[in-house]
Parts: sequence; C-alpha cells; structure tokens
Amino acid sequence: MDIKKYFRKQLLDWHFTANNRQLPWKEEKNVYRIWLSEIILQQTRAGQGMKYYERFIKAYPTIEKLAKAPLEEVYKLWEGLGYYNRCKNLHNTAQKIVFELKGKFPHTYETILELKGVGPYTAAAISSFAFGLPYAVVDGNVFRVLSRFFGVDDPVDAAKGKQIFQQLAEECLDERNPAAYNQAIMDFGAVVCKPDLPDCTNCVMQKKCFAFQQEAVALLPVKEKKTKQRSRWFLFYVLEQNGTIAVQKRTAKDVWANLYQFPNEEYTEEKTWKQAVKKDVSKWLQVNNIRSTHQIVSITKPLKQQLSHQTIYATAVLISLKKNEKKIKHFEWKSVAELQHLPFPKILNDLLNAKILQLFQLNDAVIKQKT
Repeated sequence: MDIKKYFRKQLLDWHFTANNRQLPWKEEKNVYRIWLSEIILQQTRAGQGMKYYERFIKAYPTIEKLAKAPLEEVYKLWEGLGYYNRCKNLHNTAQKIVFELKGKFPHTYETILELKGVGPYTAAAISSFAFGLPYAVVDGNVFRVLSRFFGVDDPVDAAKGKQIFQQLAEECLDERNPAAYNQAIMDFGAVVCKPDLPDCTNCVMQKKCFAFQQEAVALLPVKEKKTKQRSRWFLFYVLEQNGTIAVQKRTAKDVWANLYQFPNEEYTEEKTWKQAVKKDVSKWLQVNNIRSTHQIVSITKPLKQQLSHQTIYATAVLISLKKNEKKIKHFEWKSVAELQHLPFPKILNDLLNAKILQLFQLNDAVIKQKT
C-alpha cells in the first residue's frame, strides 16, 4: 500500500474507533459556530478556548447578535484570551456578514480567505468543516504529525518548509471526507503525537513512522528561528477620587490595544523600574498636571505575565486624591461597578481587582474616623 494511503487509512480508522477527544464544536455544521471556534483557537489551546467559545455562544447565539453588540462589550467577553486583534477582526467580520452580505456567510475557500482575521489554515478549516470542501488544514499539530511520520526535517517556520508541508497535507487529505480527516489529524497531534511525551507505545502509526523507527521523535519537527523575547516594565498609577478611579483607553498599535488601563509609565530596564516604584509619586503627579493633596494607600507586589514574544512586569501605586479637587479631564473616571464592565489586560485584573476594593475600604475607614 502507498505510504500516504496507509497514513490516511490508519488515521481515519483511529478517528472513527478510538478518538474520544471531546470538544463542543466537533461535528458542528453551523458555519457561524465553526468560524467562531476557529478564530478563538488561533494561538490558543483548545482547553483554554473551550470556556470562551461557550461564553460567546451563550451571549451571542447568532452572528446577528454578535454584529449588533458594542465592541467594548465583546472585548470584555474576550478578556484574558490575548491577541485582542482577533477579537476586533471577529466583530468587524460579523458586521460585514450581517450588514453588507445580508447575513450570508461566504461559502468558497477564496471568499472565506478574504474575511478579516482569516488565513489559509482558518479558511481551510471552515471550508472543510462547514461546506465539505477538500482543503487540508496545516497547523502546529499537523506539522508535528507529518514531520514525524514521513521524516520531513525541513523547518516548519521557513517558507520552503511550509510549502512542503502544505503540499504533503493536501496529498494525504481524504477528499471524500475532508472534515473527518482534518479533525482526525488535529486530534491525533493533540492526544497521541504530542509535543512532549508522545504516546508512541499505543500509536497506530508506529510500524511505519519514520521518527519512531529511527528514534528521532524528539528531533522532529525542526524549527529554524528562535522567537526573540522582549521584557517590559510598567508602573501603574491607580488614582482614586470621590469614589471613582482614573482609567484611559490604550489606543496605540501595541500590546493591549483597545483595552483599558490605568495611567502608567513604561521602563526599558528593571533597575530604573524598581527605583521609580520607590520614588515620591508627587513628581509624576506634577508632570501630569495633577495638583492635589494625595495619600499613598498601597504599593502592590510585582506581577509577571508571559506573552508569546514579551515578558511583562507590572506593579501599581494606589493613590487617593483629595476629594474636593477637580478631576483631571484627560482621564476617564469610573466607579468600581463601571470598571467591572470594561475590558482590561489580564495582568491588571490579576494585580488590581482585590487592591481596588481594599483602596475603597481604607478610604471608607478614614471617612468614618473623621466623622
């Protein structure tokens, strides 16, 4: 039997008899739900994406509901999932389909690929799962399975390597049942041919798997480039006045774009960041035209968040401003209840939620003592 036919047969046999991976979008035929799940799963593990998928389906059971929802509300629902540009594209595409395409989802690979936030992988997934079109998906799981089984050592992150894997994936595809094949190879990579500790002992492919036979499982797939990591240090100023907190929307095309944050300074090295935390905050207040009597209520412990290409370090100074002063106009001032509805970066939620409540409790205690 041809090696590609063997691979396809073994994979599909495993899928229909032994694949018990449970995901809420599996076997789904509703194109809206398929598209939603694929956007959520971009750069996100299935286990993490599952709760967000269910959250979105509950809030927006139809694409019309999503299109008509305020963007800020959609961001809040997406909060903590990261790569927020996906969320913006999701909302933009929903509006395009509902208001420009009269609610009709594109149904060819080429027209699906034209949608914002949709690349070749996502277009192939939607095409095969929703419309049964013969397009092979190629993601991290697929790279790994194909590389190990066929012994392909071309780098998966190089242009030539991507082209080789795409062609190989298309040659292995079951064109009569592309949806089942695509689901099978992704699941196989997730539960059997895993990045670490693959289950080679129970693998139905082991007899003809190049990596298993040559003891090269740990060596494949090959990556050419190493991701450059960048460290960033933030000092946030949480200003409280008259029961409200100062916030601002992050508009720069950078991490956390379109999310809310507290006024802050960013530092290029850890040493100056640590020194800044200890400095008298009155200098920062003066620079920002905040001329008010203030009380430092608390300084939070540093927190770290690891993103794909960045390591974020943050701490915050919680400051209570004099109540009878005018509020600074270039900030938005929100109550704690209003803050709960604004989308914030995960690190700010982790760092400040409890501290904000503590700030108000301390202020209440001070007020009671004075009265």
